Amino acid sequence: MTAFVVDAVELPVREVCAIGLEAQRLTTRLLQRVRRRDPFAGVWEAADTQWWWQQPRPSDEIEHYFWADDEGPVAGFKLTSWSDNKPWQIDPMVVPGVGGVGLEDVWQRALTLATDHSPQGIDIPVRDGDQDLETIVQRDGFVPHEHDGTAWLAAVDRPVLRPTPRGFVIVDRSQRVGEEHPMRARNGDLVAQRVDECSLYDPQLDLRVETEGGQVAGYALFWFDHVTKVGLVEPVRTEDEFQRRGLADAMLREGIHRLIERGAERVKISRTNRRPLRLRTWQWASSPLRQPPGTAAYLR
Repeated sequence: MTAFVVDAVELPVREVCAIGLEAQRLTTRLLQRVRRRDPFAGVWEAADTQWWWQQPRPSDEIEHYFWADDEGPVAGFKLTSWSDNKPWQIDPMVVPGVGGVGLEDVWQRALTLATDHSPQGIDIPVRDGDQDLETIVQRDGFVPHEHDGTAWLAAVDRPVLRPTPRGFVIVDRSQRVGEEHPMRARNGDLVAQRVDECSLYDPQLDLRVETEGGQVAGYALFWFDHVTKVGLVEPVRTEDEFQRRGLADAMLREGIHRLIERGAERVKISRTNRRPLRLRTWQWASSPLRQPPGTAAYLR
C-alpha cells in the first residue's frame, strides 16, 4: 500500500471542545480519517492513543480542541502527560487534503495549552519528511533529542502458529473474567477499567501466557481497528524469570494470527532508540518488514 495525494477540498468546519473520554473518542475518529486518506501519514494509529488511556493522567482533564465538518473531525490535537517529571507531549493532527483549518492554527492552540500546564517542558514527535511540522517546531525553539522507528508486517507475511512452549499456555482475558489484570503492577489499579473504556479494545486480543499452575509469565495486548484494517502490538512483556523461553514469540504469533483473522491487512510494530526492534523476533516474516520513515522527538 502506498501513500497518495488528493486535491484539497475546502469545507466549512466548526470548533469542538472536549475532555476525557470524549476527547479520546474524537481523537480516534480523527486518526482513523487520517489513515483512510493516507496509509502512512502522521505518527500514530488510533489504537496507539487508546493504549495511552490505560491509566489516568492530568492531561485527561485538559480541554482539547477539534475542528469538524459534516463527516467528523478534520483537525485537532492531543496533549499527553506521561508522568509528573516528564514533559507533556503535543500531537497535532490534520487530515491530508481537507481544508478548513491549517496546521499552524492547530499547533498554536496546542502549544499555548501545553505551555500553561507543563513546566517540565514540551515534547513533540515529528515524522521524518514532515517538513511543514518540522519547520514550525524548529522555528519555535524545539530541538531533536531522540529517534524512533516503525515497522509494518503485511498480512500475507503472517507467522505460522506453533505449539506454545512446553509447560505454558496462552489464554485471553475473556477466559479469565474477574481475575486481576496482569498489567496492573506496571500500569496501575485502574488498567482493566480503563482499557474496557476504549472502543478498539477486545478482551480476546488481551493475551497472557501462564504456567500450567496458573502463574502469569508474560502478557501482550493487540489492537484491531476495523475502520482502517490496521493491527497494533502494544505492549508485549515477558516477566524476568521467564525470559528466553520463546514466550514472547509465542504470544506474537498467536496475537498476529488473531488480528489477521479479524481482518487486519497489516500490523504495526514500533520501537524506540532505547528499545531497538529485535529483528530475530520477527525472523519468521516471509519477507522483510516494511520500515517507512521514522520519527524524531523534539523537545523544548
